[in-house]
Amino acid sequence: MTDIASVSIALPLSEVADELGDSFREYGFAIIRDHGIPADLIARAEDMSKAFFALPDATKRAYILPNGGGARGYTPFGTEKAKDAAVHDLKEFWHVGRDLPEGHALAEFMAPNIWPEEVAGFRETFTSLYAAFEQAGARVLRAIALHLDLEERFFDSAVADGNSVMRLLRYPPLEGAEAEGAIRAAAHGDINTITLLLGAQEAGLELLKADGEWLAINPPEGALVVNIGDMLDRLTNGRLVSTTHRVVNPHGEAAHRARYSMPFFLHFRPDYIIETLPSCIDENAPESISSHQFLLQRLREINLA
Repeated sequence: MTDIASVSIALPLSEVADELGDSFREYGFAIIRDHGIPADLIARAEDMSKAFFALPDATKRAYILPNGGGARGYTPFGTEKAKDAAVHDLKEFWHVGRDLPEGHALAEFMAPNIWPEEVAGFRETFTSLYAAFEQAGARVLRAIALHLDLEERFFDSAVADGNSVMRLLRYPPLEGAEAEGAIRAAAHGDINTITLLLGAQEAGLELLKADGEWLAINPPEGALVVNIGDMLDRLTNGRLVSTTHRVVNPHGEAAHRARYSMPFFLHFRPDYIIETLPSCIDENAPESISSHQFLLQRLREINLA
């Protein structure tokens, strides 16, 4: 058992805001129950994700967008690596982003989505899941705002038309004795505002505690694991922490099967200025930077730009 908060966000947010906020201060993570994303939508999305990744390699590679920084479509096995890591992560993924109408003021920052023709219903399912993730994320941010003594909807405008990305993720099965305990995704922090993760009930996700020990995160079926990203850490001058985490291969039979998950990386608007909140300012407060400039800086560090 861990001390990471496990919170129902169906409750009045004023009742859970501090429990959630305290967990984000100490661990950078919390488990969210009753998040409102329909179970049948999650099940359908999981099936479609597996169907896409089961396609032939050449078919998947047809959906790589050159010079796209991995922001849309397919990114093959062995592309992304954690900041300062020597080797690439053992994963492949597909990205769905925000679709903006033509002529939108922020359209230059967000490429149109592309969709695989080989999986029927893929576009409709993941468009619905993207919207459901946004709703759940907005509720978490309102709880965070209350914890920080801000107006409840403080973050609504900051993330409106944000550059949020949903990732369908597959870690391929590993073979041999070295599979048990292998590192599938190296230790890293997330770039964005908050991350909402489906699929973490499959063992392997671990966070690095302040005492240097790794702590396994084991949410109940259907719950979301939510963690603070670097942007919100920066906005709060480290009051809410973007915690280093990793994915390790489990032991036993699970060590030799593929792992699937779906993180939603919720972002501020590209033109939002990340400027330390007045209540969080001290002599170590970082300089202001736009969300987009911060994103580009970090994407270069992880080999995606």
